[in-house]
Amino acid sequence: MNRKENRERLRQEQFDICIIGAGASGAGAALDAALRGYRVALIDRGDFAGETSSRSTKLIHGGVRYLEQAIKKLDLAQLRQVHHGLAERRTVIRNAPHLAHPLAILTPVFSWFEGLYMTIGLTLYDFIAGHDAFPKGSWLKKEKALDKSPMLTRKMHSAVLYYDGQFNDARYALALAHSADEAGAAVVNYTSVIDFGRENGQLKTAIVQDQLTGETLTLRASVFLNCTGPFADSIRLLANPKLDQRIRPSKGVHIVLPRETLQSDYAVLIPKTPDGRVVFAIPFGDKVFVGTTDNDYSDLSREPVLETDEVDYLLETVRPYLDKTPVRADVQAGFGGIRPLIVSSRADTKTLLRDHEVEHDSESGLLSLLGGKWTTYRLMAQDAIDRASELLTKTVPGSTETHYLIGGENYRFDDWQVLQNKYGLPADVCQHLMKTYGTRADRVAQLIKTQPILSKKITASQPFIQAEVVYQVREEMAVTLRDVLARRWRLELSNWQLTAQLAPQIAELMAIELNWSDEHRTQRIQAYQNLLVSFVKQAGLQKDQSEMSTV
Repeated sequence: MNRKENRERLRQEQFDICIIGAGASGAGAALDAALRGYRVALIDRGDFAGETSSRSTKLIHGGVRYLEQAIKKLDLAQLRQVHHGLAERRTVIRNAPHLAHPLAILTPVFSWFEGLYMTIGLTLYDFIAGHDAFPKGSWLKKEKALDKSPMLTRKMHSAVLYYDGQFNDARYALALAHSADEAGAAVVNYTSVIDFGRENGQLKTAIVQDQLTGETLTLRASVFLNCTGPFADSIRLLANPKLDQRIRPSKGVHIVLPRETLQSDYAVLIPKTPDGRVVFAIPFGDKVFVGTTDNDYSDLSREPVLETDEVDYLLETVRPYLDKTPVRADVQAGFGGIRPLIVSSRADTKTLLRDHEVEHDSESGLLSLLGGKWTTYRLMAQDAIDRASELLTKTVPGSTETHYLIGGENYRFDDWQVLQNKYGLPADVCQHLMKTYGTRADRVAQLIKTQPILSKKITASQPFIQAEVVYQVREEMAVTLRDVLARRWRLELSNWQLTAQLAPQIAELMAIELNWSDEHRTQRIQAYQNLLVSFVKQAGLQKDQSEMSTV
């Protein structure tokens, strides 16, 4: 992806569809539309998946909680959601097998009746999933459950095992955007809509501003599609100030603990909390993510971050399910996101449906894709582009169900050995490259042919190498330190202290590629490290500030 060339396309071309927002739904819609042959622009005021779409629980699922509610309340709408989610779970993994895979999840239970109840529910979950490639669940005796996950509480009666999907959300969204780019879309990050131009009330142009340079340009399109998730109302009201607000934002946070917290590849589902939520403890890389919370969130101008009371809540929630209770000192990082729940008459965010809706404002012509969840991003995108097709009076069927994303086609994890033989890189580096870039891993490794220094690890404790930073700038449109450390790698999510320590080294590599001055490089490092220190303070975690900085 070439940002300079794509930005020039925004200035010069007339597009069929301009998609605003490059998270899961926006990037998915851009790929869908480009594959149908439409002229597509995809823009975002920040990075790809810079907000909600990079801050999920990393699960692809039908929703076990939705299933329970559907049965208890005889709610067919929730049952349909489960069915759609389970069907799409299969597709998400098929289309990017390097970024998504099945995940075993254990649910500890404390009585025979509770075990029977959970087993019946999860058997129904498997039944709805049909004959897919996922293993079927089972009810395990205590001893067998402890064999699989030795840190579970000895007080449990038994455990119920089932399977869902796990994925790298930020890189999956990036793969969607990158795939859309290769299908012909003009994809540009850090480009914000500041106004619309109209004819007879209908949107004809968008005035957009480059957030890196401050430059503005006029983007022309026949249809504008709003895919900005929790920020959808700001675009809707910019297009038509008379509209009612439709989004009720809900904040969810996760804490990050050492992998030793579980000592297992099996995740843990905590099926009931004092306030009626579901919480997961999930292995992800060399860490365990625990979350999520679910609370109203009103200040969309402020990044949702982990706060002291949220750390306490999640530690307290996981306590009864583990033999050794984690404490505040074990928390190494955390992250928060905002769910885009659609306003309804229901009482609170825990019961609002995470479904989606394609809204057409006839007065301005704006299309808005509202609500939804990661697992069903493809269906959401398909519905939105179907509606855009009607407005364009040029109907073309979608083809995303069987379209491999960047790095997905002909992917075999075992090819890491081919990579190792070809380039002489360590095994952990080659495995990481395969899981991160799929069949594009060879393109990353090729950079060390002309610059052998790029084969050097960024740090001994991680499999990252210098060539990746160069590749991410040249091919994946990374332009800030957070683009690399928080999204193309997931280090910011998992270890704030290490992220701060590595920032100068990453900045040095980026500065060469992006022609940063020494002053700009130093400012970027300092600003990022200060941000990480603020995260530690807001979470109430005790870290030596000198350890968070090397500048």
